[in-house]
Amino acid sequence: DCLGTPIVYSPVKADLTGNIKKIRAVYDSNPAKFKTLQNILETEKEMHGSAWPKTGATLALMWLKRGLKFMLVLLQSISDGERDEEHPNLIRVNAMKAYEIALKKYHGWMLQKLFMLPYKSDLLKALEKGKEVKEEESIEKIHQFLSRVTPILDAIYEMYTKMNAELSYK
Repeated sequence: DCLGTPIVYSPVKADLTGNIKKIRAVYDSNPAKFKTLQNILETEKEMHGSAWPKTGATLALMWLKRGLKFMLVLLQSISDGERDEEHPNLIRVNAMKAYEIALKKYHGWMLQKLFMLPYKSDLLKALEKGKEVKEEESIEKIHQFLSRVTPILDAIYEMYTKMNAELSYK
């Protein structure tokens, strides 16, 4: 729940949570039919015709994957030790890299100015659910997390490419 701390990240958290709810609602409507995300996309493609992929769980998953990509690039940058040498506890360098890679081309100029960032130490503490842990231990946990989650996110991106479901609009 690190996206709720600091409060500035609450719009990001709300966006991710909202997209998960939309996808979950489709899954819950028929779990046997929607066993996988690909099943959901294929069914919605048939159901919505020319409106697809601009609707339903397909659109929610597209934005969810972009938000997750932002988080993964941010965490990877932190774990790689990238930082502002003059202000090593700030994560602006990491967040800007993540934003450039994952979200900038999809956001208007106003939204690009909204991000305020926590200190690195506060983010790591939030990832540890408030426990005091050495930075090296937190970074190792981030490495482990990234090694498990990155292939899953890559598979979702690949699925969108193969199905021609990626939208480039803002």
